[in-house]
This record gives sequence, C-alpha cells and structure tokens, in this order.
Amino acid sequence: MKSTAAPAGTALDVAAVRRDFPLLARTAHGHPLVYLDSANTTQKPEAVIRASDRFYREQNANIHRSTYRLSEEATAAYEGARETVRRFVNARSTREIVFTRGTTESINLLATSFGQAFVKAGDEILITGMEHHSNIVPWQLLCERTGAKLRVIPLDDRGDLILDDLGRLLTERTKLVGVVHVSNALGTINPVKALIGYAHGKGVPVLLDGAQSIPHLGVDVAALDCDFLAFSGHKVYGPTGIGVLYGKESWLSKMPPYQGGGDMIASVSFEKTTYAELPAKFEAGTGNLAGAVALGTALDYVTGLGLPRIAAHEKDLLSYATARLSEIPGLRIIGTAREKASVVSFVLGDIHPHDVGTILDQEGICIRTGHHCAQPVMTRYDLPATARASFGLYNTREEVDALAAGLRKVLEVFGA
Repeated sequence: MKSTAAPAGTALDVAAVRRDFPLLARTAHGHPLVYLDSANTTQKPEAVIRASDRFYREQNANIHRSTYRLSEEATAAYEGARETVRRFVNARSTREIVFTRGTTESINLLATSFGQAFVKAGDEILITGMEHHSNIVPWQLLCERTGAKLRVIPLDDRGDLILDDLGRLLTERTKLVGVVHVSNALGTINPVKALIGYAHGKGVPVLLDGAQSIPHLGVDVAALDCDFLAFSGHKVYGPTGIGVLYGKESWLSKMPPYQGGGDMIASVSFEKTTYAELPAKFEAGTGNLAGAVALGTALDYVTGLGLPRIAAHEKDLLSYATARLSEIPGLRIIGTAREKASVVSFVLGDIHPHDVGTILDQEGICIRTGHHCAQPVMTRYDLPATARASFGLYNTREEVDALAAGLRKVLEVFGA
C-alpha cells in the first residue's frame, strides 16, 4: 500500500497522509487525539501495519537456514528490506547494513566491537554535550573497561555547539567522534558534514546518531562520508525493536563480532570458530524478521512522500509553533539554535513539566515531559525537565493551535 498523499512536486497533502495512520482517528478523554510526541516514537501507517501482518500470515519462516520455498521467500523479504535501507541511506553495499534492535543497540555494538579492536588506555572518545544517553553510556562503559577517556564538545545558551576549541578537544589520542545529527531535546541540527571533514582531516572516524534526522532530513552516508550511522525504525514510522547500524566496510571488516551464536558463523568446532561474511558477522541469532520487512515498507512510504516535502511541511509547523507558543505568558523555549528540526522544548513559568503534560493529556494532547534521556542537557540549562512538542509529517497547524489553547488551560488551572 502506497501513500495516498499528493505526488512529487506539490505540497504535502496532510489530510491524505493522516488517513494512512489509523491511530490518529481515535479520541482521548473525549477529545480528538493530538499526537505531538513523534521524537519519542512515530505512529505507523497502514502500509507498515499490513507489512508486518502479511509477513506473519504469509511468509513466516526462519531465514538463511533452509532450502524450502517458504524460507526462501522470508529470506528474500528480509534481504529486500536490507537493500531498501541501503538505498535510503545511499550506502555502497548491503554488506554495510547491519540490522539491530535500534539506535541504542547499534551504538552499543559499535562501542563494544570497535572498542575491542581500536581503543586502549589513554585513548579518547569525543562526543557532544547534547547527546542522548544512548550515545553517552556505551562510551562510558568502554572507558571503564579500557582506561580511555570521554571528552565533550560544549554547547551555548541557544543550543549550538561551541566549536572554537575543537582543535584542543580532537587530538592524536581521539579514536572516534560520536555526534548526534539532530538533538532530541533541543531540535538542534548540528553541522555534521563540517565536523566529519575536520575529524577525517585528523584521521578520526565519525559515528552519526541519526535517530532524529532520518525521519526529517534523511541521511546520505556517501555525501556526508560518515563512517558509522545508527538509527531506529520506530522513529521513522516503522516498528519498534528494529534498527540499523551502517558502517563502512573497511571498518566493519576489521571489527570483531558483537555476539556469538547462530547465523554469524562460517564454521564451528570445539577448537575454533570462523565467522560469516558481512553483515551476518554482526547478526547473531534470529532477528526481528517481520520488523525488518516493515521497516523497509516504512522507508518506502517516506520516500514516496518525498523527504524535501516532509522537511518543508515540518519547517512550517516549527515556525508556526514557535510563534504561537511565544505568545503564551511565562513560556520559555529551550533550544533556539540557528538550524532546528521540528522539536519545541519549553518550560511554563514555575509549573513542573509533568503537571503541564498531565493537564494537556486531559485535553487529548500528547507531549513528552522529563529529561528526554538527555540529562546532561537539562544540567546545562539548570532545569530538572522540560515539556516537549515534536512534530511529524502528519501534524497540522490546527494541532499546534490546540496545544496553545491547552497551555492556556494549564495557566488557568494554576491561576497563573
């Protein structure tokens, strides 16, 4: 099933898009559902739901292990999804596409395997001050195991990286730079192409956390020349429990396996095991087969709509939401970077964000409140938490108006 939205070259037909997403038709607490939490997880179009259902109804068998037709069909569907991912990120080969459970597992795989091969005591890993916990904790664990050190690029009051001291932070001891493409807590779009170029000039590989950029901007790994890319299916209108680690073959071929077991072996004896070729070397056990197939469908869906049209629509929503929320007394937007994706984090006077979220929920409005798995960002701005509205391709200006009205309701409840 393809989207019923407008063809390429026209504006995004959001009304048609919304018809593709069955959950958006429901109500919450007697109100039309207003889902403004796509940075947390996106809703799923009918095409993705059907793809998962169809796999279990018509194709379910294990892959790579049998010669009967059903297994061959399942294998073809799974490997077809890998080719879809390769095409979507513009990788050179499907050997560079590893299926994982999501961004978190992708980065843990890299920290464990790359770390074992290339990181020792005294080495350094460089990340930024706006990373999600998934791009902090695995590197801390690596540093604890090896005696390496974690260094951090700071951010300014607007939410932009401070790159003045990059030459001091990125040294001959740096073994890898890990940078988030789009901040989930601030919406900042980082200058990753320039960072990658600078790091490569020093001979240092770069990991790009693309969890938030894949659904909004897309990522062309060839154009950016990143060495690694991690992203999750559920952020890009696909299922949970499936994700991708892209890695240049020149790096993946030198890294040891992350886990041992079925499908990652070439041969096993009690004396020695040899490993399968890429990417199977990093895919031990039976993975989320239906999830991979449905992820391929999700990427086809996004491609059919057109990333430029999605980006233009979301840019309009961000601009409109920024203006509407700025009219609300006592509301302060956290994260005003020069380049932003469709995320608006804010605080409302001295009202705790959890109270804001609870009252909005009673109006049928879904936002996220808390530290957004980015506690160092909250520490940087001396905040315990923020409220966050994040937009996807199915959101509308009318939903932004509903959010603004809901926030005024919050002020009324608290007598502010």
